[in-house]
Amino acid sequence: MPRLARVVGTVWASRKVEGAVGLKMQMIQPLTCEGRPDGGLLAAFDSVGAGPGELVYFVSQYEATLAFPDRRLVPIDQAIVGIVDRLDDDHERVLAGADRGEAGA
Repeated sequence: MPRLARVVGTVWASRKVEGAVGLKMQMIQPLTCEGRPDGGLLAAFDSVGAGPGELVYFVSQYEATLAFPDRRLVPIDQAIVGIVDRLDDDHERVLAGADRGEAGA
């Protein structure tokens, strides 16, 4: 099940497992639907080209490997699979990509 998060930084690694070479890894802060932090920071491989400060959704475990179909045997536990423009609840904006909230300050 996809979850919301804010990209808070980029992970730079001089060495990676062979199958992860060329993949970008981001640090993300999982969020509640209201934009509050929900747990600790996670490292996630980025399949959509998200940047620092962007609101994203991510998947975990086996679903994370599906974001990179040509790399199924690579140890991927989290993957960013979308960039969120805004989140509406009954036609009212709850959270938007530009809203920084507590996790994106």
